Amino acid sequence: MITLRPVEPGDLEALYHIALATGLAGGDASHIHKDPKLIGHIYAGPYAVLAPDLALVAIDDEGVAGYIVGADDTPAWDDRLERDWWPGLRGRLQQPDYENRAHWSADERRIWMIFHPWRTPGEVHQNHRAHLHMNILPRLQRRGVGAKLLDAWLEAAAARGVEGVHIGVNRANAGGLAFWLARGFTEIDTARDLPGRTLWLARRCGPRVAFP
Repeated sequence: MITLRPVEPGDLEALYHIALATGLAGGDASHIHKDPKLIGHIYAGPYAVLAPDLALVAIDDEGVAGYIVGADDTPAWDDRLERDWWPGLRGRLQQPDYENRAHWSADERRIWMIFHPWRTPGEVHQNHRAHLHMNILPRLQRRGVGAKLLDAWLEAAAARGVEGVHIGVNRANAGGLAFWLARGFTEIDTARDLPGRTLWLARRCGPRVAFP
């Protein structure tokens, strides 16, 4: 049986594991990272610790196998990370040499993100200030779990007054992109010309009504 519930402090290790196991365009990134926690430090841990009201997990007989996390105000979230999350990590990590960036390892690229976090552009969040991340282990994929997690998150976000939410999807993650489009997300017109491999999508937090 699969159940959903709010995140608990004891779930943190499982969230880090899931973030790594799905961190390479939706696939397992464990073979490219020596430090297994780096992806979780960026995309899972801060949400579970600092924003547990918008963090849910999916559990099967083997334990936590999926999560959805997010923040209701992206610019404010970026500020909070700079105040309450990144400094503690920077004290334990060594910043990579920027001049050697052409030869960086996967770990060094993630560490650079921690020292120099990329703020979400205004074109992305101007009409949909909230954002979310969702990752599910293969054993729960294609079983409707993602849709249930998303619906529960959208309901919780709407109860907090959130009107619109955006996500960034790696263009190489065809399966993930298909999921979000099927759930009412559409590409943000004003963000189409932003550089990089991220495709920005958004939708409203009520019934499945996408942004124009």
